[in-house]
Amino acid sequence: MAPLTTFDIDWASWLGTLVALLVGIAAAAALVITVRFIANRVRGRSAWIGDLERRIRVPGMTLAFLIAGWIACAVTAPSTLSWWPVLERILLICVVLVGAWLLSTLVTFGVERLMQYDSARDDSGPEARRRQTQLTVLNRLVIVLISIIAIGVVLFSFPEVRAIGTSILASAGVVSIVAGLAAQSTLGNLIAGVQIAFTDAIRVGDVVVVEGEWGTIGEINLSYVVVYIWDERRLILPCTYFTSNPVESWTRKSEKILGTVLMDLDWRVPVDAVREKFMEIIEASDAWDRRSANVLVTGSEGGYVTVRFKISAANSDDQWDLRCLVREKIITWLQQEHPEALPVTRVTLESPE
Repeated sequence: MAPLTTFDIDWASWLGTLVALLVGIAAAAALVITVRFIANRVRGRSAWIGDLERRIRVPGMTLAFLIAGWIACAVTAPSTLSWWPVLERILLICVVLVGAWLLSTLVTFGVERLMQYDSARDDSGPEARRRQTQLTVLNRLVIVLISIIAIGVVLFSFPEVRAIGTSILASAGVVSIVAGLAAQSTLGNLIAGVQIAFTDAIRVGDVVVVEGEWGTIGEINLSYVVVYIWDERRLILPCTYFTSNPVESWTRKSEKILGTVLMDLDWRVPVDAVREKFMEIIEASDAWDRRSANVLVTGSEGGYVTVRFKISAANSDDQWDLRCLVREKIITWLQQEHPEALPVTRVTLESPE
């Protein structure tokens, strides 16, 4: 006796293609739903898993459905048609590019997790900035390499490009081509960017003086560095600048820094009283880190005496605020208590004979 129901599908027909597509899409959807379900279940214990699932959701779903569609078409009617090689190549290109997108997302997430773990230790010193800079540049370098590899795979999927590439690599002129590329400023900046990151010359967060401008290293990219100027301007310089020019760094080993305030005053200035007032001012300020402070007369030329106030601070911001405070308070105090100490110009008039 024959069975009551028999499903005999011709996979070489378009009906078979439709069924295969539906099965592939269902399998891909089941995989995506399973991953999201697992991520939601463990999110309470490991918050980073939920963040990872959110980031890879779009590229992961796209890649899963592309692969499902490719397999479904490869085993059914489209694979027997004349235009199948064109469609297969398009699918291959899409899979490679989306796979590179997914891999770049995973790499970026991993690097950001390392940076967050490092920041959680509440360490903002030079070593922490060095690690942050190296991780940032390494992340960008890996993403560039993934992109180059993906584009190379796409190009070499075309037989014509593969033949040309093989001929170039096998030719005797490959050395001259590589040398020519290395001489280009773009590649030079790329190498300089990697050199900056791993030789610890400058780091993100370093306070520097570049081109006569005081600012902070805000970004270190593979080809250029962005300096955040104190007045909110941005100074963008190629990486090769920092490997071939001197740069003044205020935070190379430590953020602690000394500062000076110079005043040209009259010869009648009471130095001891000024020194006492100076110590009173800085001891009342939280910006002084109590490492160093003194008042010295460092010059006596041009009809004036030069009084130097030296102060120390934990960082450049505190130092700037403290210098401004000392300058303002001392000037006001001299005006009120010792006006004779303010600089004056003396003129001697001689009567004609």
